[in-house]
Amino acid sequence: MKIAGFQMKSVPGDVGANLDKIAAAARAATEKGASILVVPELALTGYGVGKAVRETAQTLDGDQIAGLAATARETGLTIVAGFAERDGDIVRNSAVVVDGEALPIVYRKCNLYGPYERGLFEQAKPAAVTFEKGGLTFGLLICYDVEFPENMRRLARAGVDAVLVPTALPTSDHDAFIARQMVPVRAFENQVFLAYVNHCGADERFAYAGLSSIVAPDGTLLAKAGGDEEALIVAELTPSRYADSAEANSYLADLNI
Repeated sequence: MKIAGFQMKSVPGDVGANLDKIAAAARAATEKGASILVVPELALTGYGVGKAVRETAQTLDGDQIAGLAATARETGLTIVAGFAERDGDIVRNSAVVVDGEALPIVYRKCNLYGPYERGLFEQAKPAAVTFEKGGLTFGLLICYDVEFPENMRRLARAGVDAVLVPTALPTSDHDAFIARQMVPVRAFENQVFLAYVNHCGADERFAYAGLSSIVAPDGTLLAKAGGDEEALIVAELTPSRYADSAEANSYLADLNI
């Protein structure tokens, strides 16, 4: 199975424009043979829009998710997208999985990053949220979540083949370390595929590192994007090709805690 990641310059606060961008990326991913498309954290609103993210937050039955579902039906893709989810007065940093007519699946970020996120969102409890597609099992995390090995290990122990991570990694003196070293280690130490899909460009609050990737269980990068520009990356996930790596690096079987 092929999956795609869309490294994206979200239009701050313009959900309609961002849905259009995702729809165009979905059509391009379909042409490349992908079955799943992953887009960044808070892709629908943009990440750095501040309090506006709360004002535009919606429930799963709102028109934002309906728009994603329409694109999923049009293209036949499963789409994983970051959005601001409303539950009464509570707003969460969430990722939704839409797949044609199926009910949406939602994952809520359990490790909020810094005072910016903690001032906007309610932190969720850790959870192993998974879905199946094409005979493989996928798990979900959001950005900072993947930097905690416990979150990846929870999903690996739940039996996932791959973890999909919508991200908003800002530029910093350690952005490349996270994107190009920590992320491959997370894949390797759990012997799973990992798709890490970031924003690029900048908004009024943040500049983004890009550096999106799809990583194999042995830690090799199957596809990667640069730092500055939008990019659609695509990779094929074939677990049987990494059976030797799983046998040689049997961390899950040998776990003793």
